[in-house]
Amino acid sequence: MNSRSSIPIPRLRGAILRDVSRSFYLSIRLLPVPLRDPIALAYLLARATDTIADTAEVDAALRLERLRDLAALIKSDALSAENSFHSFASRQKDEAERALIEQLPACLEWLRSLPDADRRDIREVLARINEGQMLDVQRFQNPTQICALDRTADLERYTYLVAGCVGEFWTRICFRRLPRFTAQTPTRMLEWGVEYGKGLQLVNILRDVGTDLRAGRCYLPAAELQAAGLAPADLFRDATRAEPILRAWQERAQQGLAAGVEYACAIEPWRVRLATVLPALIGLRTLALLREAGADVFERRVKVERAEVRRIIFALVSRLAAPPVLQTLSRRLSL
Repeated sequence: MNSRSSIPIPRLRGAILRDVSRSFYLSIRLLPVPLRDPIALAYLLARATDTIADTAEVDAALRLERLRDLAALIKSDALSAENSFHSFASRQKDEAERALIEQLPACLEWLRSLPDADRRDIREVLARINEGQMLDVQRFQNPTQICALDRTADLERYTYLVAGCVGEFWTRICFRRLPRFTAQTPTRMLEWGVEYGKGLQLVNILRDVGTDLRAGRCYLPAAELQAAGLAPADLFRDATRAEPILRAWQERAQQGLAAGVEYACAIEPWRVRLATVLPALIGLRTLALLREAGADVFERRVKVERAEVRRIIFALVSRLAAPPVLQTLSRRLSL
């Protein structure tokens, strides 16, 4: 493959993207055409690196090596259709993730075909995401032993590397490609974007806290657990004592999502506003369910039902995602 026309871009931005993330695929479809390619490709590359990092059947040392290889390929302008990730593709139980890893050479060629500014932004955000994923693999090498992040600052840093930087990326792309993106300053939008991304990642962490714990991963900082007289392993037996820690991080996530709603309200094109705010509204509803579940989140995974997501989308579309509607929905979904 040596020309843009030979790259299977329709399949990458269509079936591949749809199958690895149906919800994000809907957001992409809502965006204006100038935003779709760089945002879709950045997502696919991030999802591919995440798949490699999470392939627990492969030794951690090999996963780290392949993450470094992929990071180098993303940074490089050299053309190569070779796929050195076959061993990861064959180990994927999910057919969509297997297909994505098989299409990595096409993703890389698509990246090299983009304008310089888009290519630079994608490489920058992927470098940060890759750093966060490598820290994860290094920290949680042994799934038979529960390991926790050390300090509060470690969790703040992690959420920035894997999600807060995405808010920066989204903001830069929108300012460059949309003439009437917002009347807000780039500085303010970047600040809101970072907080929004971190809030979304915290929702994921809080939602998956039990699943992660059983896989040997604890994102609740060890210092905070220790202050409550707990070790990570105690969460299986005495999870109720961790509820104040959960509530504090739920509040932190709520603050991030509130920044996301402010970010969306400042956006002028209504379709971009809708695509931007939808994850925040789903996240706010998820946080409400997490608060209701209390310590039970260590035993079960809460999830917003698809029917409710459809109702949220309908409410947004029917009112063109007007800022007052976003504020009203965000308050209602937080209850």
